[in-house]
Amino acid sequence: MNKPDHFLWGVSTAGHQTDGGDAAADTTFLEHVEPTVFKEPAGDACRSWERWEDDLNCVAEMGLNAYRFSVEWCRIEQEEGVIDQAALDHYDRLMDGCLARGIQPVLTLCHFTCPHWFAKRGSWLAPDAVDLFAAHVRRVMELARGRAAAVVTLNEPNLNQLLANGAMPPEAFAFQQVVLHAAAAKAGVAHYRAGNVQDIDEFDAMDEAMARAHRRAVEVVREVAPGTPVGLSLSVVDDDWATPAGRAICEHKRELCYGKWVDAIQGDDFIGVQNYERMVFGDEGLIAPDPIQPINGMGTQVEPGSLAGAVLYIHELTGLPVMVTEHGISTEDDHLRCDFIRASLPALAGLVRRGLSVLGYFHWTLMDNFEWISAFDSRLGLYEVDRRDGTYDRIAKPSARVYADVVRTLNGRM
Repeated sequence: MNKPDHFLWGVSTAGHQTDGGDAAADTTFLEHVEPTVFKEPAGDACRSWERWEDDLNCVAEMGLNAYRFSVEWCRIEQEEGVIDQAALDHYDRLMDGCLARGIQPVLTLCHFTCPHWFAKRGSWLAPDAVDLFAAHVRRVMELARGRAAAVVTLNEPNLNQLLANGAMPPEAFAFQQVVLHAAAAKAGVAHYRAGNVQDIDEFDAMDEAMARAHRRAVEVVREVAPGTPVGLSLSVVDDDWATPAGRAICEHKRELCYGKWVDAIQGDDFIGVQNYERMVFGDEGLIAPDPIQPINGMGTQVEPGSLAGAVLYIHELTGLPVMVTEHGISTEDDHLRCDFIRASLPALAGLVRRGLSVLGYFHWTLMDNFEWISAFDSRLGLYEVDRRDGTYDRIAKPSARVYADVVRTLNGRM
């Protein structure tokens, strides 16, 4: 592995959440099914497909040296077997635009969304799913031509297991089954499957299939772009317990959500950690947050220490170097975000100074975007996007400057 010669400080984005107009995506199809889990469709999102240079300029203005973005399969292969050269050219320009600004591109090969035709075939459970994804990975890596500082194969393939173990009620998953049945009927297939809206009865099978896809993707990346660091990202809650029974509940949850991925990622160059919260377990399960203390948009306690706790846990579990591929806070209060950044990052830097192998940190996210089922109501961006007059201008929040200042300060201590 060609380990980055400096710590990667960046922001993360995802195509469906920012680009807009990806009509061939499975998520887009699900947004227009009746009923749907999505509050509204992504539509134009942040218009990043057209305004990608503005996005890169925002990254550069913060003094960051890395940018994580997804290379969308559903853009490149909107119809099975038909490759869109214009889409490849777009990503070619995006990578060159990064490097021209001193920004290292970090690529995500699948950030939940896949082509609609792939979902109709059964998504990751289709017999040839691994081969189809491997072909996408090969195209992307041949296009990148060694320009990527690192590659994330799959984004949070453990998310559904995590949501089912403390973050979402059973009725939410029952509703997802209703939506998927409606999608199958609309698409004219027996089963319609998508990456981030899954049938709870298929969680284990989907996990196993995505693990196989990940292993093949790693092989392709190493064949086409030798030396490029490659891994996947996991959604990681900083779990804690208040009682012995709570510890038992927590450890069972950890095995379901993280343990099964340990074998799949052995030999990878890093493991991506995506952390937003801490959960504490007691005798009866999850302990409710203290209403007197700040609560984030996910309904959990604001805990700046959760980042370092999650990184340390996953490093000890896997033995791999860590890259923080996402970390942030959902809140309308940007002052709270500023305080959260100031309090979270020094502890991460402390782990690096102690010798823990951490390759980089990517804040989620650059700008307020389409946050899946909550659509545009959840605010995690360092920039806001002005949709009122159709300009989609990016407007820096105070937290953008705070993040830049913290990065500059910590760079001198690491």
